[in-house]
Amino acid sequence: MSATEAEDSKGNDQDRAKLELYPSLLKLSALEIKQLSPAALAYVGDAVYELYVRQTYLLPPKRQNTYHKQVVAQVRAETQARHLQSLQPYLTETELDIIRRGRNAAIGRPKRVTLAIYQQATSLEALIGYLYLSDRDRLNELLAQLDLEI
Repeated sequence: MSATEAEDSKGNDQDRAKLELYPSLLKLSALEIKQLSPAALAYVGDAVYELYVRQTYLLPPKRQNTYHKQVVAQVRAETQARHLQSLQPYLTETELDIIRRGRNAAIGRPKRVTLAIYQQATSLEALIGYLYLSDRDRLNELLAQLDLEI
């Protein structure tokens, strides 16, 4: 084995070890996803949703402050609640069930929004987290339905 082949082999072994050290990089089974709490799904969904919104606003290039203002406007609970309402006609029974579970997981809330708005925002995040973990094609399909103000 040449030095280059040895390095490639070492790199592949390190990649495999990395996947073992960071199980979140591995694909979860349907059973494992089903065992996650709605709050855990919303936790993941919050990050995925914000990343999607950030990517949407990358072009055309803008100042950092402009990016921030645009993204914050989209990740606010009120906007998320509106997005959830716009998606509901397209959702399957399983997705509607995730939304119901997500709504019930909303504990506490920011003072600036009503409990109903906060529950809807948490429901959307739970749905996005669930789809991110289980069906990314479906997630992309639903995210494409969102009316992000660009």
